Amino acid sequence: MTFHNASLVSDNLDIWTTATEQKSGGRGGRRRVDLYGIQRLRPLIVDLAVRGKLTSQQPGDQPAILALAKLAKARQSKIESGQARKPKALEPLPLDLPPLPEGWAWTQLGTIAEINPLNSAADKLDASFVPMALISTRIDGAHGAEIRKWGEIRKGFTQFAEGDIGLAKITPCFENGKAAIFENLINGIGAGTTELHVARPWSADVNRRYLLLTMKTTSYLKNGEAKMTGTAGQKRLTRAYFESTPLSLPPLEEQERIVAKVDELMALCDALETQSVVALDAHQTLAEALLAALPTSTDAADLAIHGARLEANFDTLFNTEASVDALRQTILELAVRGKLVPQQADDEPASVMMRAIRESRSDGSSKQKSHDAIPRADEPFDLPKGWCWERFDNLIDPAFPIAYGVLVPGADQSDGVPFVRIGDLSINNPLPLPEKAISPTVDAQFPRTRLRGGEILMGVVGSIGKLGVAPASWAGGNIARAICRIVPSSLLNKEFILWLLQSRFMQDSFLDDTRTLAQPTLNIRLIRLAATPVPPFAEQERIVAKLDELMALCDSLQRGIAEASATKMKLADTIVERATEQVR
Repeated sequence: MTFHNASLVSDNLDIWTTATEQKSGGRGGRRRVDLYGIQRLRPLIVDLAVRGKLTSQQPGDQPAILALAKLAKARQSKIESGQARKPKALEPLPLDLPPLPEGWAWTQLGTIAEINPLNSAADKLDASFVPMALISTRIDGAHGAEIRKWGEIRKGFTQFAEGDIGLAKITPCFENGKAAIFENLINGIGAGTTELHVARPWSADVNRRYLLLTMKTTSYLKNGEAKMTGTAGQKRLTRAYFESTPLSLPPLEEQERIVAKVDELMALCDALETQSVVALDAHQTLAEALLAALPTSTDAADLAIHGARLEANFDTLFNTEASVDALRQTILELAVRGKLVPQQADDEPASVMMRAIRESRSDGSSKQKSHDAIPRADEPFDLPKGWCWERFDNLIDPAFPIAYGVLVPGADQSDGVPFVRIGDLSINNPLPLPEKAISPTVDAQFPRTRLRGGEILMGVVGSIGKLGVAPASWAGGNIARAICRIVPSSLLNKEFILWLLQSRFMQDSFLDDTRTLAQPTLNIRLIRLAATPVPPFAEQERIVAKLDELMALCDSLQRGIAEASATKMKLADTIVERATEQVR
């Protein structure tokens, strides 16, 4: 591996562009892909640049010590003329600092710049106001601004002027690299958030962009984080760190070359990032387009043609976690449309099973009445022979109607009744007990949703459609208002109903019926009336068996993708570590 100049990028291009980290984009959404390799490359470029490893030293450059002398002269002149206050003595530079490239010199920000300077202007003058929200983490120190009267902002805020450098001092803004070079200020002056340290170079004998880069290095941010003071959530970078940290200063000409090189390489990173995102999006679009043809196939021959096309390109199409997610949903869509397993002529039709469920509702033991059949014109798509359309409520055990839970749970009770909230829901890995518990008095008001274990639970407020299954250990517990309980009839295969509820068809129908109040809310009545495809019981069992088999294969695919991704991320880390070690 080569760690020199632009070859740092080009020699390891495959690692930077293919080392990605998959993150969930939320229920129903695509996974978010972080371009991990490029994210690691950007700070490495800055770290190497301020150590003189990305630019060459030129014999004609004036040594930094001469620039320091000019800065010291400008400082003395401004202090003597009353334009600046005499600063306090800085902490001395350590004696064991490493050697620098020829022409460079060690200094401190407090030596070459006035720290936290003040402005003088008329109160009626327009000025720029910069709150923390308008300070970016960009490498060029870009920021936004509002227009205020100077008299409104000169007290109670941090002052700065054109060309000053501001660094966020409060957590997490400092750790995130929020910093700015204040430019294009109204009348050349401004003020803003109190959570800033400001530096105003004594003269133009130092490049402000270079100084900003030194505040963006990994070591500066990590060392500063370790020395922050204050309580959690309110930690701040000390002024002493800001003004006294050793700063390696190149000749002014080399500072300018360093800034230009960083801009060049960051532009290359931007281009790589754009290309990678476009390629990933195109890949996902292609995979989804080919998959979308499967559920809508007109007949078995059409399905076979589309399936063969996918099989021929399987390794190319399904090599990202997002594409495997799309494959999972397509498998579910095939299942709920009757295209995943073959129909058997001797299967008892679903209508016979549904008749038995309706009869159980009309024997006088249940108040739950069956809903009328779905009109042919309202059927979402054609079903295979033996299947039927039903309102979802017709599939429910009449003894346990669909219901949501506790409206006002009250304070947590350490020894109370287990209380299931939407964050507790999980199909495969629920906690032994929910994190929260409610008082028995509150629980007693909602006996209808007291759990026995084994119920399907679904989010109806906020995370609409999020699913879980109550384990036996939750028996006796209760559920939140944001959750509804679903208990399918014993004449149905519960696992099929659970898979059905995970399908895009059912999830989309729920989202379409969602109302947006303080949070998205799904009315229980709309769940009950949802049009639902129902296969014969025997086919339900075959579908569940096939889904278990195919989803296990998808799990295996995603494990392999995750392992490959972890390997590439480790390679990116290794390149960064070795590059950093070679320049220490």
